[in-house]
Amino acid sequence: MNFSGSELVAMVGQYMWVFARIGAMVAVAPIFGTRTVPAKVKIIITVIISVAVVPMLVERPAVDPLSFAGLLVLVQEILIGALIGFSVSLVFDALITGGQIVAQLMGLGFASMMDPQHGVSVPVIGQFYTIIATLIFLAMNGHLLLIEMVVSSFQSLPIGVGLSRESFVGIALWGKWVFIGALMVALPAIVALLVVNIAFGVITRAAPQLNIFAVGFPITILFGFAVMVLTLPNFVDKFSQLLDELFSFLRQLS
Repeated sequence: MNFSGSELVAMVGQYMWVFARIGAMVAVAPIFGTRTVPAKVKIIITVIISVAVVPMLVERPAVDPLSFAGLLVLVQEILIGALIGFSVSLVFDALITGGQIVAQLMGLGFASMMDPQHGVSVPVIGQFYTIIATLIFLAMNGHLLLIEMVVSSFQSLPIGVGLSRESFVGIALWGKWVFIGALMVALPAIVALLVVNIAFGVITRAAPQLNIFAVGFPITILFGFAVMVLTLPNFVDKFSQLLDELFSFLRQLS
C-alpha cells in the first residue's frame, strides 16, 4: 500500500483530533480518570474508542494537523473532551460535599481517608457516598452512556467546531448542581441531626448536671448512621436524578 504525504497527514490528523477529545474525557471523567487506573489502561481505552469512532465520522476538517490552525483544532478537541469529563466529575463532587456536611454534623469531620480520584483526603462519609454512587453508576451502565455521549458529540460538535458561548455559560451554570446535589444528599441528615441537637439543648436546660458532651457525642454519631441507612433508598433516586440532568445537559452541548 502506498500513501502520499498529504494522505498520511490527513490520516494522522483525523486520528489525532479524535484521540485528543476522547483522551481528555478519559483523563478527567470519574472511574476512567482515577489515579488508581494506570496510564497504560487509559491510553488503551482511548485508542480502542478512537479507532471505533474514526470510520463513523462524516465531516472531517480540511486542516493541516501540523499547522497553527491544526493546533487550534487540537486545543478545541481537548477542551471539549475535558469539559464532558469535568461535568460528570461534578456529580461525584456533589456527593463528597454532601458527605462532608453530614460528617461535620455527626462529629466525624476529623475522620478522613484518601480519595483515589483526586488524590486528597476527604471525609469518610463522603467517600462512602462516592463508593455507593460509583457502584450505582456502573450498574446503570453510566460508563457506557458516558462513552456514548462523547461519541455522539462528534455529531453535534464536529471536529473543528468549537463550543459556543451559550455552551460555556451552560457549563458554568452546571456548577450549581454541586450544591444542589449536596443538599439533596445531606438534607435528611441535616434535619434529623438538628432535631437531635435541639433535644440535647432541652435536656441540658432541664438537667444542667448531666454531662451532655459525654452522652451526646456517641448518640449523635449513632443517630447519624441510622439516618444514613434509612435514607440510602432515597439517595439512589436522587443520584439517578442528578445523572438524568447530567446526560440531558451533555446532549444540549453545541
